[in-house]
Amino acid sequence: MIPALAFFGAFNPPTAAHLKLARFALEATGREKVVFVPSRAEYIRTEQGKDFAYDDPMRLEMLRRAADARPWMEVTDWELRQEAQPRTYRTLRHLKEEGFDAALLMGSDKLPELEHGWRYVKEIAEEFGIVCLARGSDECSRMIREDPYLCSLAPFIRILETPEETRNISSTQVRRLVREACVTQEELERMTVPEIAPLLRMHDQERG
Repeated sequence: MIPALAFFGAFNPPTAAHLKLARFALEATGREKVVFVPSRAEYIRTEQGKDFAYDDPMRLEMLRRAADARPWMEVTDWELRQEAQPRTYRTLRHLKEEGFDAALLMGSDKLPELEHGWRYVKEIAEEFGIVCLARGSDECSRMIREDPYLCSLAPFIRILETPEETRNISSTQVRRLVREACVTQEELERMTVPEIAPLLRMHDQERG
């Protein structure tokens, strides 16, 4: 089994912060791979309420271009090929069948959602483990300590304090700047990665 982290998300689009956080978590945990798991565009629009979602092939292509230059990065299209958005636990089980011993990598903003917004959290925590990226001013240790439900999961959660430089780049910000045509190529490459920037430019020109 390959020791890995499973990084779920919209990646709409993937940003430099996504990649830096993934690499940071990889090195901090001593694992070999980070498996990026993009969500279905329909789920992003209807369930997450995003105003815009790049389609599944577009986001998959951007992730694969980034992965080509990063041997530690894997990308799976398994969720994109399902008829409906799978539960996280089901996807983790699938990754195990594919040979990955993958802990769930998530942001601290998801912690308050676990009790009522997720299913099979106990199974995820006990079978796979959770690596939590503390974002911004989130005080994860206090949050877990003061919440009885999260406290019960504490033995299975590892908290990582995220690097400062990853906190000011978001997919929402990149989408807005690209759509408003108010970002230079250099800025776009800094906020995403050089392999992805041309694809974003081309897509925006075609839409325009």
